Amino acid sequence: MKLAFSTLGVPGLPLPHVLRLAAEHGYHGVELRAHAEEPVHPGLDDVRRAEIAAEFEAAGVEVLGVAGYARVAEPGDDDPVVAEIRSLLELARDLGAPFVRVFPGGTDVQAPEEADAVAARRLGTAAEHAADLGVRLLLETHDSHRTGAAAMRVLGLVGHRNVGALWDVMHPWLGGEQPSETYAALAPYLGYVQVKDIASPSDTTPLPLGAGVLPLADCVEVLSRHGWDGWLCWEYERRWYPEAAPLHDLLTAGRDHLARLLNDSA
Repeated sequence: MKLAFSTLGVPGLPLPHVLRLAAEHGYHGVELRAHAEEPVHPGLDDVRRAEIAAEFEAAGVEVLGVAGYARVAEPGDDDPVVAEIRSLLELARDLGAPFVRVFPGGTDVQAPEEADAVAARRLGTAAEHAADLGVRLLLETHDSHRTGAAAMRVLGLVGHRNVGALWDVMHPWLGGEQPSETYAALAPYLGYVQVKDIASPSDTTPLPLGAGVLPLADCVEVLSRHGWDGWLCWEYERRWYPEAAPLHDLLTAGRDHLARLLNDSA
């Protein structure tokens, strides 16, 4: 498996510094948070996109994915959501990223089957554009669809090879799902895995990998047992928890912890 980290852990950091962190601490790739307050977002022009792609190539670091904020199940018109997804797909294509992350984003006013249908319709509408661009859309286990079983309900309705799943290890666990159950649900769709650690279900402040309660060893073990060889991406949510320790102080230890888990599961 290859290792990456998300720029959610280094909010606003200029890309040259991000690339230096990846290279110096032994990470193969970076997941780019696509937001207007970050150096990378859909508003960039073609020249800047080409420059960013060249910077990554020169550094020998891969763009794992573009982490967007489209909410595919939220109530409302389809057109703005589909347009947002398309803009993220085009950004990913221009940067050479294989994946785009989207959120479910359903609400309490929807019945689950209604949220499933809305999300599947929008993902299905965007799927052919994703295929044309050579990018996969990944629905993250998050918010209204936090478990693998919930995400699978949507993905089964879509039934397109360019629409898959992103397994955020925290949310299925908080939803009462064991790693073996999450993997079984997502295996046909799995794009990559976001790892992290937290103190408790009631305190999701990010911690160094291995310092909290999330079953990271079980997640890596089930992936290894099934021969999965994709990406593990550390999503350290410092943007939402500025009091958390700086990520750059933790990257080497985090890489070493993941390497130990991979070795132990081999």
